[in-house]
Amino acid sequence: MFENATLKLTGWYLLIIMVISLLFSVLVFQSASSEVNARLEQFGRHLPAGFEMRSNPDVESIRNAQAEQAAHNILINLLYINCLVLAAGGVASYLMARRTLRPVQEAHEVEMRFVSDASHELRTPLAVMKTELEVALKDKTVTADDMRKLLESNLEEVDKLTKLSQTLLTLSKMDFSKLVHEEVPFQATVLSVIDRYDKARKRITVKQRSKPLILDAHQPSIEELFTVLVDNALKYSPPDSPITISLGKRNNKAEFVISNAGKGISETDLPHIFDRFYRADNARTNHSKTSFGLGLSLAKTIVQLHHGELIASSAPDKETTFTILLPILRKTQAKNQ
Repeated sequence: MFENATLKLTGWYLLIIMVISLLFSVLVFQSASSEVNARLEQFGRHLPAGFEMRSNPDVESIRNAQAEQAAHNILINLLYINCLVLAAGGVASYLMARRTLRPVQEAHEVEMRFVSDASHELRTPLAVMKTELEVALKDKTVTADDMRKLLESNLEEVDKLTKLSQTLLTLSKMDFSKLVHEEVPFQATVLSVIDRYDKARKRITVKQRSKPLILDAHQPSIEELFTVLVDNALKYSPPDSPITISLGKRNNKAEFVISNAGKGISETDLPHIFDRFYRADNARTNHSKTSFGLGLSLAKTIVQLHHGELIASSAPDKETTFTILLPILRKTQAKNQ
């Protein structure tokens, strides 16, 4: 599909180039011919007194022949130039067409991959529900207790589908809408998110290395960002293992660093962990079945929309660390300097 589009766009580019080249050639030919005739006329006016150029047929024929020869030479040169323009323009047009369509092609490939992954993730819980229901309907000995378990299992799958659809909707909104920024307290927002998971601080240790900072951000999305990272750290680390969160300031930006132990992420998987629906199997625990691989993609989108930075570092069987840098208000920068 894109190859045909590339060829068509190449044709249009080449057509535009050749039209411009031919128009320019006509102008050059007319200008050059007029200049040659003017020079010959000027030459005739400088002949010796009493010599009439027009009354001398030999001189007149020579002048016409020179004018025709000059016009012929100009046409030949313009023809060669247009042939070169055609060849060079064809190559340049093809390269420009490929460059123009490359972002569209990449976006199309991402969309197709996204649709394929999304349909797969949606199909899996639906297939589980269908299988369980079919088995229950065919089993004449099914009891009320069995039906209760079946309904609980189906409810769990429905919850998965609901969570998936909500996350997809959030990603879609963040891709196409403009977030309204406001003053967001950095440390207070992080601490409120941590309290939802570990208010007693049994696993999570927080280190604050700066004065209170105010972010120039969208409050709900910032809360979602910290929620994703804290939730991931808890999910993909051994039970009761420590999780460290450091809050500070670096390069005039608020810095959030979260580290956890666990199986880690391999060098092969690390560049892809922010891709939608990507799951690194060797970095997952028993929670992998309940994860859709959208959390880190959502976090990356939020950071990008806030013109921040999100950096991940990890190694198998070692500590995994995520670092976030977010813009803070200028008046806060001046106050804390």
